[in-house]
Amino acid sequence: MTFGALLDKTPRWVIAAGGVAVGISILSLILRQSMATGEDTTLWTFSLVHFAGYLFFIVSPVEILFTHMLGEGHSISWLIGLAVITAVTAQWIDYGIGYAFSGAVIDNVIGRRKYTRYMKRIDRYGGMTIFFFCLFPLSSPIVVLVAGMIRYPLRWTTFFSVTGLSLKYIALAWLFA
Repeated sequence: MTFGALLDKTPRWVIAAGGVAVGISILSLILRQSMATGEDTTLWTFSLVHFAGYLFFIVSPVEILFTHMLGEGHSISWLIGLAVITAVTAQWIDYGIGYAFSGAVIDNVIGRRKYTRYMKRIDRYGGMTIFFFCLFPLSSPIVVLVAGMIRYPLRWTTFFSVTGLSLKYIALAWLFA
């Protein structure tokens, strides 16, 4: 049985629960280890957790970790740079997965209604949809996944993602630094 066939037969809630469980496990393991040693969260740990948080199947509010890192006194420019680079790298993976998805997988993983809603927004407003959704937590990985599914150009997806994410993290740094 292929991976795609397995996903076609698996209920959406099982896939979502598995993604959430993996995400929470990774984040809690890293943060628990960091707290147990009494060390501040390192930029490496931040990068790893931030990258994982932008994968569509793990989705977690990594903006909280960004503000925590600001409070620890890390360089604002390094944090913004790492946040944007790791988020866009994860979004490229989301885009590639979306590009390879079959119709049955779409139904089981994100649902036909949600897919149709995001697809219509991207078709109607283009890259501005990606830009807008990158300004808010939790939604941009799914939009980028759908952009891959509908074959929206990767260079424009990347441009609008970088622009939206940069603006979001600059605003967070301005508010919380």
